[in-house]
Amino acid sequence: MTYSTNDYTELEEKLGYKFKDPDHLDTAFTHKSFANEYRLAKVVSYERYEFLGDAILEFLSSRELFKRYPEMPEGEMTKLRASLVCELSLSQISRELGFGAYLYLSKGEELTGGRDRNSILCDLFESVLGAIYIDGGIRPAGKFVNRFLLNDIDKTSAFYDAKTVLQEYAQRNNLPLKYDLINVTGPDHNKTYTVSVVLGDKTYATASGHTIKSAEQLAAHSTITEINDKD
Repeated sequence: MTYSTNDYTELEEKLGYKFKDPDHLDTAFTHKSFANEYRLAKVVSYERYEFLGDAILEFLSSRELFKRYPEMPEGEMTKLRASLVCELSLSQISRELGFGAYLYLSKGEELTGGRDRNSILCDLFESVLGAIYIDGGIRPAGKFVNRFLLNDIDKTSAFYDAKTVLQEYAQRNNLPLKYDLINVTGPDHNKTYTVSVVLGDKTYATASGHTIKSAEQLAAHSTITEINDKD
């Protein structure tokens, strides 16, 4: 692929997987906006890889939950799986792995903050998973999912349910709970929201995100961690 400028050596070390055909990673990191700009060069976006990765992720996470929790009813497994593979969880992992730095975007998407957008980073987790599967099969794909998503299921699911858990804690202890919007920065197309948790008469964690919901989720999770550590 003539447009490729990425050196994936460091990324492959993080992933713990060496690609036989690095072109798969080029495709996994190509946003449709970039592909549209290079239509004549037949550049392909990550959408098909993402489609495949999504199916593989559902299978691998379902298989792991089935094995790990033999007594868990189907409904609870469905809810737990949803918490593990939600956009916020997958985008956080992609952000920690630095996927955004390898992304091929159009100039317009670049200017509007696409490189750090949760929806795109979530897509990248699935497209990279699809690329690993195509290049190496189900075994390395499973290792990738287990290492970065399923290694601490309790922590990941607690993150997803953080606001609910904190609300239940507040109700049990008769404490008023609110989220204060502290600051909003950045242009209209790429804002960052900062919120803090106020529980009772005490201000707990402060966190930032590209949506108010994600900022509240992060702040709630940090607050729960702080409360648990004290208890």
